[in-house]
Amino acid sequence: MKNFFVAIIPARSGSKTIKNKNMSLVNNKPMIYWSIIEALKSKYIKEILISTNCPKVKNYCKKFLKNNKINLISRPNNISKDNTKMLPVINHAKNYSKYNDDKSLYGFILLQPTSPLRKKKDIDDLIDCFYKHKWDSGFTAGVLKDFLIWRKNKLGGLSSINYDFKNRGQRFFREDCFVENSLAYIFKPKILLKHNNRLGGKIGMTLNYVWQSFEIDEKDDWEFVSSIFKQKIIKKKEV
Repeated sequence: MKNFFVAIIPARSGSKTIKNKNMSLVNNKPMIYWSIIEALKSKYIKEILISTNCPKVKNYCKKFLKNNKINLISRPNNISKDNTKMLPVINHAKNYSKYNDDKSLYGFILLQPTSPLRKKKDIDDLIDCFYKHKWDSGFTAGVLKDFLIWRKNKLGGLSSINYDFKNRGQRFFREDCFVENSLAYIFKPKILLKHNNRLGGKIGMTLNYVWQSFEIDEKDDWEFVSSIFKQKIIKKKEV
């Protein structure tokens, strides 16, 4: 593949649920380590933009600067708030890429540190499919088999979403549903400009194991994901 990709790893400080979340340890390494190290393994990624306003993250990531793929970016406070959406963070980071105007830049791939169960294969599979099927954007997903999902309205009323509870039927006749698992999002530069969104145009997805869908956002998540990491990744010697 002549074209290449640039990864964006957003890692702000100020989490209200887990103090210094991106630096919390998963298998004796800061959580952000796992996103950086798997991105470095990908042959398709030419640059890794680490966007952060956190002094601890900045100091830790300096150890990776000897690798010329790493680009450590200081994120301004006005896009580092609790209610800051991801789009301005992406737009700010990409403007600091050495390859932002390079015609061989095929796309950006967003890797959030809160998904440490992501492996290099997950990144490369998404990129391969993105390129092969000529998607404009895409994401990683998990399959929800036999999940019967309901919605509650403002008045407290319930309605079934992905099946008809009046005609439940047999489980093997139900269509699968898919959930974005946040392992990775991928998009062409033009998509951000045209749709003001990371997703748009021809959208595709690649599938991962359901256990990879778990992220670390709450304290209970940290213990649970750490346990999965030990069972599914360390035991398989994928570290």
